[in-house]
Amino acid sequence: MNPLPPKDPEGSGRDGRRLSQPRTKPNRTIRRLVIWYRRNAAVTSLVGTATATATGAASGAVSVAGSVAGAATNVAGSVLQPLVFDPLRRLQQGAGTGSAIDDRARLWVAVDGMGGDHAPGPILEGCLRAVNLLPLRIRFVAEPDPLRRAVTAMGLGHDLDEAVERGLIQLVPSGPSVEMHDEATVVRRKRDASINLAMDLVKRGEATAVYSAGNSGAVMAAAIFRLGRLAGIDRPAIGALFPTKDPGQQVLVLDVGANMDCRPEWLHQFALLGNIYSRDVLQVKRPRIGLVNIGEEACKGNDLCLRTHPLLSSDERFVFAGNCEGRDILSGDFDVVVCDGFTGNVLLKFLESVGSVLLDVLRAELPRGRRGKVGSAFLRSNLVRIKKRLDHAEHGGALLLGVDGVCVIGHGSSRALSVVSALRLAHSAASHGVMEDLHALGRGSAGVATTCG
Repeated sequence: MNPLPPKDPEGSGRDGRRLSQPRTKPNRTIRRLVIWYRRNAAVTSLVGTATATATGAASGAVSVAGSVAGAATNVAGSVLQPLVFDPLRRLQQGAGTGSAIDDRARLWVAVDGMGGDHAPGPILEGCLRAVNLLPLRIRFVAEPDPLRRAVTAMGLGHDLDEAVERGLIQLVPSGPSVEMHDEATVVRRKRDASINLAMDLVKRGEATAVYSAGNSGAVMAAAIFRLGRLAGIDRPAIGALFPTKDPGQQVLVLDVGANMDCRPEWLHQFALLGNIYSRDVLQVKRPRIGLVNIGEEACKGNDLCLRTHPLLSSDERFVFAGNCEGRDILSGDFDVVVCDGFTGNVLLKFLESVGSVLLDVLRAELPRGRRGKVGSAFLRSNLVRIKKRLDHAEHGGALLLGVDGVCVIGHGSSRALSVVSALRLAHSAASHGVMEDLHALGRGSAGVATTCG
């Protein structure tokens, strides 16, 4: 009988080669995920395409409106650089917090603490964040009792006391406020309303800009009554920043809601205002101005467009790039687009809906049951980012151009992060000498309002 071969302590066979070890089967959950991704390659491709498209169309970062916006802050040197459209993502990632803020470079901004659907709590919370992220000091105007209740309910007492002690926030008491459902003319009766007192701070030079997320009509009325219109400007316009397919470019669209029915000379004035803002704040050397129309040809459009086109084409103070069709607004071929407030507001509200609709479509395309839930879990963060990039309400606010002061109007549903973005926009406009150039425009264009009947 042959003796048994000796045991190999090294685990090798008799020929010196190492014996193979038994393979461990992969985890069942991992195997199922691999199979799911292989079977649903089309869904993965769809999401990748949608992400690329949204990144190109809605820019890469805001966003005040916008994002919606303005220019990024280099805190160390107090120099503002051009900003990608989505400031929300930058703020979430802590952009602008790498260096200590020089208190000597801080600008005063007046904030209407009672404006907005959720005021005053979230508005104050946004201000507390802003003074730590931006070179700002804030005069917060609000009714004492509602403010006290909001501070207690949201646990903001410690942060507020610290900001007040450091001189970053100053509380200014106000009287009964303008409600979101009130008529715009109510600002005449409620003289001590928060929006009126905030405007007065700018008028007296105690603040360089004002921000409100309240009733848009009331904000505009208060700005006209308290600050006054610029010389040569008949009607102020609300300008909002829209995304383009170029991540580093935005297009300023005005008017987006201040004037429902416009005259040709008003659109001409909007072009002058937009040209200065785009040049000074967005730092576009030669902004290209477009007129929203149904065709590129000068002979097309309604009576308003037909009468406005020659005014824009004959003005040598800016570059008129011609008519801008709806499909070209986000193309990047224009830096400023002018239209009446009715058309602009429709465009704005349509853009606000795109993110939600795209998210719902992608959700509907995902498989049902457990596979869909697993896929949604992996894709949810990407889909939410797409929605935010396309949702203009996430980008803070829009500038009211044409009044004698920097005024930013926020979305009525603004919360803390949107307030920060809007205050960043206000600081950007106040830091670039926009008002000086607008005053110069008024002195040199006294006859603009009478160039067309």
